[in-house]
Amino acid sequence: MPFTVTSFESTPNPNAIKCLVSPSPTIRPRSYFNADSASDDPLASALFAIDGVTNVLVHTEFVTVCKEPRATWAGLRAKIERVLRDAD
Repeated sequence: MPFTVTSFESTPNPNAIKCLVSPSPTIRPRSYFNADSASDDPLASALFAIDGVTNVLVHTEFVTVCKEPRATWAGLRAKIERVLRDAD
């Protein structure tokens, strides 16, 4: 199901960004600390396919993505939004 990103919010962790999305991405929150653990989750797997993504949390009203310290949000935001917009 495609999602609309209504906003990006910073978090206390400078390497994490919260993406508020519509509609709800899940009824059951789930988190992944690497791509292997997300292999059965198409949305999380697609986010991990973005170079620099290290963790993914899919919650009932948002998706939080963590990045490697060397990666920049300027380069990642558009890619994250594209994955969420194109989600099946």
